[in-house]
Amino acid sequence: MREPLVQFLALGALLFGVSHWGAGPASNRIVITPGQIDSMVATFARTWQRPPTQKELKGIVDDYVRDELATREGLALGLDRDDIVIRRRLRQKLEFLIEDSSDTSPVTDAELQAWLERHPDQYRIEPQVAFRQVYVSPDRRGAATERDAKILLATLSAAGRDVPTSIGDSLMLPRDVDLSTRSSIAQQFGEEFADALLTIERGRWAGPLRSGYGLHLVWVHARDDGRMPALEEVRSQVERDMVSARRRERIDQMYTQMLSRYKVIMEPRRPTPDEAR
Repeated sequence: MREPLVQFLALGALLFGVSHWGAGPASNRIVITPGQIDSMVATFARTWQRPPTQKELKGIVDDYVRDELATREGLALGLDRDDIVIRRRLRQKLEFLIEDSSDTSPVTDAELQAWLERHPDQYRIEPQVAFRQVYVSPDRRGAATERDAKILLATLSAAGRDVPTSIGDSLMLPRDVDLSTRSSIAQQFGEEFADALLTIERGRWAGPLRSGYGLHLVWVHARDDGRMPALEEVRSQVERDMVSARRRERIDQMYTQMLSRYKVIMEPRRPTPDEAR
């Protein structure tokens, strides 16, 4: 009974019973408590930076009564049924309730470290590369592209890093790329190019590397290998992810327990002509 989830489900069952018990003669009563009035006044004051006048307070109460009347009459008419907006809102509020009832005790450093070690790919610092590239265009060179790339590679190797900008074909992408992450390089040149670039030895011309544009000869002049960060570097992100995962787990447990009280029956249906094709 100390489990928040068990307490939540017990409270839900109690409210369900009370609602059925109160569905008799007293169900036509709308009771407005002093606490509700205080809440209305506080909400108005936060919005307008002053308390409401008596006339304004009467209008707020009248509006609350109309909300209650519309809700009760709408439920009595079944207007809540088969309404996807209402169904989603109810689900959202139910999940908020279970999140609020979840264990909010702070996570320990040991728990955070264990989470970091179980999910290394989420927090790994990407490798970064700075390079120069000379483009060889297949549109311009056609069948001679591969041969021209090899000839150009020999020319570049003899010249070293500093070569005239006139060498190679023109391309909208930059000739010199500052230290950039693998993912940002992949966005510009493609995944195949980015992966191949990480294997290139620094300080010499290499290639050709293939991208979606054609072939590239590259000179890598700086590289920062990726690594796993220490917990202190990513503590806030790890804690946020871990708490979020715990909440999702609580919600999954709630639905599993609720589902145990129901029997789901899926009636057979005929596929549409499009589905049958």
